[in-house]
Amino acid sequence: MMLASIISGFLGGYEWIVIAGVVVLLFGGKKIPELMKGFGKGIREFKEGSKEISKEAEAPESKEKAD
Repeated sequence: MMLASIISGFLGGYEWIVIAGVVVLLFGGKKIPELMKGFGKGIREFKEGSKEISKEAEAPESKEKAD
């Protein structure tokens, strides 16, 4: 989250337009939705994994308090 705010602070509107244009030229208009779908799945899996890890980290603490 912090990285995104740092990056967006340094890049203005014109720079984002140039970056989007380069992405379209490199990958083509038909390939971009597939790339974004894969990117979204990766983010979703990362969030699920981080939730599982945090649940596992909290589980021993709750067991210790119960004893």
